[in-house]
Amino acid sequence: MKIDLSGRTAVIIGGSGGLGEAVADTLSGAGAAIALVGRNKAKLDAVAQTLTVKGGTVATFTAEMTNEDDVAKLQKAVEAWKPKAQILINSAGTNIRKDLVDFTLDEFRSVLDSSIISTFLGCRAFVPGMKGTGYGRIINLTSIMAHISLPGRTAYSSAKTALLGFTRALALELAGEGITVNGLSPGPFATPMNAVLMNDPVKNPQFLESIPVGRWGKVEEVGAIACFLCSEASGFITGTDYLIDGGWTAR
Repeated sequence: MKIDLSGRTAVIIGGSGGLGEAVADTLSGAGAAIALVGRNKAKLDAVAQTLTVKGGTVATFTAEMTNEDDVAKLQKAVEAWKPKAQILINSAGTNIRKDLVDFTLDEFRSVLDSSIISTFLGCRAFVPGMKGTGYGRIINLTSIMAHISLPGRTAYSSAKTALLGFTRALALELAGEGITVNGLSPGPFATPMNAVLMNDPVKNPQFLESIPVGRWGKVEEVGAIACFLCSEASGFITGTDYLIDGGWTAR
């Protein structure tokens, strides 16, 4: 099935690399105009250049997504570029791995805010423009850490579990508007966030033994599912979460 998102505008929060960049690439390839959002302008511009060379329509916007004023300015700037953005991808998020007793309050709160507060502010800013159009797609990048966990992940698991609950509740709020809200829960993917583990000659082989398919995920595999969830064909899918984990949580 060929997916055509021509005429749609997608706002990609956390679009300067990793899974956000992969989703941006796939949606752009399907014809959507892409508003890339992040904190690092140089990284955003590099992604935009790559997509533009491929024929995409792209603009970049810097914002601190945990800051209310910044998000309000972002919404106005995006709408001035392309009115009525109808696709929102919330891919921002950080992870700090350490034992609970070693966390400072600021560290723990920063992990929570990067996932749940940024998503709340992003949705609050862009949902009004989707209402009344009969179509809207919101995808929140959750994690298998919302379903299972590991030592040292108290902050990250808390943040992603909260995001999963947020996704379900918002889906019910918006169901009558033709706006779907779904989660994507990636497992172990080859992203910069996992670079330390991937490059560890001892821990990496041990980690791979826990993945039934025996490899790290490819970022384009997330992009493919995201593209489908943004299509007209996915209009009956809302309030759910797609596990993309190589079989990890099926064990």
